[in-house]
Amino acid sequence: MSCQSHEELEQFVEQARPKANQGRIADYIPALGKANPTDLSIAIEYPNGRCISAGDVERRFTLQSISKVITLALALMDNGREVVFDHVGMEPTGDPFNSIAKLETNKPAKPLNPMINAGALVVTHLIKGDSVDERLNRILSFIRELANDESIDYSKEIAQSEYDTADLNRSLSYFLKEHHHITEDVDQLIDLYTKQCAIEMNCLNLARIGMIFAEDGKDPHTQTQIMPESIARLCKTFMVTCGMYNASGEFAIKIGIPAKSGVSGGIMGSVPHRFGIGIFGPALDDVGNSIAGLELLELLSSNYKLSMF
Repeated sequence: MSCQSHEELEQFVEQARPKANQGRIADYIPALGKANPTDLSIAIEYPNGRCISAGDVERRFTLQSISKVITLALALMDNGREVVFDHVGMEPTGDPFNSIAKLETNKPAKPLNPMINAGALVVTHLIKGDSVDERLNRILSFIRELANDESIDYSKEIAQSEYDTADLNRSLSYFLKEHHHITEDVDQLIDLYTKQCAIEMNCLNLARIGMIFAEDGKDPHTQTQIMPESIARLCKTFMVTCGMYNASGEFAIKIGIPAKSGVSGGIMGSVPHRFGIGIFGPALDDVGNSIAGLELLELLSSNYKLSMF
């Protein structure tokens, strides 16, 4: 993809970069701890094919929780809304993304939404296929089509590191299995989920995927409807209400666009019918969002009036 360096974006990146000193890398997943905390880059892709960028946008990083939006779209295409939302709710949560607390107190005992770990595990469980490899290949094929990049794959090192440290996600899965929201072998599900989270791409890929969601699931370059319009819109709604962990409400007020973050430091933004945004900045705030990436988005939103509200 051809993407032009943009002087104003470069200024925003340099203005936001010092914020990284207040954050920390997600080193509880050992392989993620190798990132450079001061890295910061952004790409913006428009429906007409124009792309502008700043920073080292070719640097690859893993999707982590950003993958939750994409697997939600695929699970909805596989099963329909009724089946998916029989097993996972639609409500925001004020708890951390990996919390088990609400599962124990909710009646019925199902995850509040697909953007927390418990909900994402259920969603991944619902993706059709006869094996981990078949389901992973379906996720990868979908992502490659969205990003228009057949080279996208997952990091075996990071997937293994996540699998080896996934005790809390195993606990969530066993609880969900007890309540019949998961029916497969838990280790098989964790194998698939950690590989899904370890799918790698760069800011250019991420901006393009954000642009497809911004265009209601249609690739404006090929005129292909990659996902149904209703599903793209539903995913964007979850991005607004739940996409930035338990800081989603503040994010909606300050920045006001559908977005999803991941603990690798990635942020995917979709400004409806305007453009897609891909950001990478691995130093995180206390909630788990890229601290310099959020600063960069605030600068963008105030200067370009991004808010949809």
